[in-house]
Amino acid sequence: MTKSALQIARASYQPKMPKSLKGFTKAVEGEKTQSVANQKEIKELFPNTYGMPTIRFEETNEKVEYPATNVGVILSGGQAPGGHNVISGLFDGIKSLNPASRLYGFILGPGGLVDHNYKELTADIIDEYRNTGGFDIIGSGRTKLEKKEQFDKGLEILKELNIKALVIIGGDDSNTNACVLAEYYSSINAGVQVIGCPKTIDGDLKNTMIETSFGFDTACKVYSEVIGNIQRDCNSARKYWHFIKLMGRSASHIALECALQVQPNICIVSEEVEAKNYSLDDIVTQIAEIVAKRAANGDNFGTVLIPEGLIEFIPAMKKLIAELNDFLADNKEFAMIKKSQQREYIISKLSPENSAIYASLPEGVARQLSLDRDPHGNVQVSLIETEKLLSEMVGRKLAEWKEQGKYVGKFSALHHFFGYEGRCATPSNFDADYCYSLGVTASRLIANGKTGYMALVQNTTATADNWIAGGVPITMMMNMEKRSGEMKPVIQKALVDLNGKPFQTFAANRDNWAMNTEYVYPGPIQYFGPTEVCDQPTKTLQLEHCK
Repeated sequence: MTKSALQIARASYQPKMPKSLKGFTKAVEGEKTQSVANQKEIKELFPNTYGMPTIRFEETNEKVEYPATNVGVILSGGQAPGGHNVISGLFDGIKSLNPASRLYGFILGPGGLVDHNYKELTADIIDEYRNTGGFDIIGSGRTKLEKKEQFDKGLEILKELNIKALVIIGGDDSNTNACVLAEYYSSINAGVQVIGCPKTIDGDLKNTMIETSFGFDTACKVYSEVIGNIQRDCNSARKYWHFIKLMGRSASHIALECALQVQPNICIVSEEVEAKNYSLDDIVTQIAEIVAKRAANGDNFGTVLIPEGLIEFIPAMKKLIAELNDFLADNKEFAMIKKSQQREYIISKLSPENSAIYASLPEGVARQLSLDRDPHGNVQVSLIETEKLLSEMVGRKLAEWKEQGKYVGKFSALHHFFGYEGRCATPSNFDADYCYSLGVTASRLIANGKTGYMALVQNTTATADNWIAGGVPITMMMNMEKRSGEMKPVIQKALVDLNGKPFQTFAANRDNWAMNTEYVYPGPIQYFGPTEVCDQPTKTLQLEHCK
């Protein structure tokens, strides 16, 4: 593998981790747990893994001999910076307990387990990937582990390789699957433990136990650097409004964190839009008003941050999409209509309320809503160019105001979508340390015979030496939700808390940021230098923990 100078320098970086993981450890059990909601239903579905206690690892002088253990690892779902360090920490962790232990990686996600596609991860391979971004050490995939046939097929290769524990590194859905798999293997006495690790750049896998998912820190720092660069350019040219869409379909954590870092003129938070029942026109009007006020001060430029999933949080748009999904699923003759006539046809068939909303949309967005469907026949919301939708509608409104004499200024928009650029970035020191600690923690959970747990590292706003490592039963985080028409157990997603300190801090400052161009230019991630420059966690974490 050809390496960059940064990769060569990073290869020698030894991640910092909790002192409780550096020597001999003991597992201290906490209180028994229950699911966050739907306790009766979750308990019935997970009789073997429900109600287990939380685990906290503490230092001990008592040496324990551990048998050699073969462990499997899976990277599941979208990439997130630090995944390689979870695997490195897991490898080092099992080897420190018994050098004869072996680690096997399943190729291209959960599908590798079902298809028996794997490779042994040796020290030579691991050393090539320490402190690097991406998931390319074994690849990732989105196969869902949900069916008994998959579990049984996977068990065949686990038995063949004498694998006693499986670590699944993923987001809320992947860890839900890990919990289901742990329950099944427990119910049949398969002799295979299953441990999860919290991954997603979206930041929505967090709760009272999980302080942050790995990758969120790095991705937000990468996006904030680029937004800062755009704002510097924006403040230099002084003639463009930049509409910037940011990854994060189900929650606005990324947009909010980036806003706290760069202080844009406008940031939309989807959860607020839903809570206040804003219409699309309400959002457009709010943006246009700020554009007009800045123009009155001679500032015909600015930045707007937009969460990827905004459309689904606008109540009226949600109703439109639901009716469109039903209409297009049931209407066979739609495909026979000429493309040039499809828009008017849809307008004539929808309910009056939804017809008016659909008619107000720009041609390109209306077409995306009616043509680009996922395999289930639903609108692919993530493909909608929300940044272009909003800028075009703002432009229309400003043109109307100009005719009425309410607006004097120039409006020229540029568009950006930042998503994939941040998912495989070289992890920040925080993520490198956090992920390595998660991997070592997973090895300790395995050594202590645990299954159905998620590796846990807390107190993350302190120095890494004082972080607290342990485990939380995955069932503790679960509730019942409707998925594809059925009620299913899933890990509860964490949306932006409108009463939380991060949002409240943003809300207290946004009017000032809107008018006074108080941009912050964070610059690139720093890996070497003072801890206050290199090792700081996200603004979100600091505010949540009152730092």
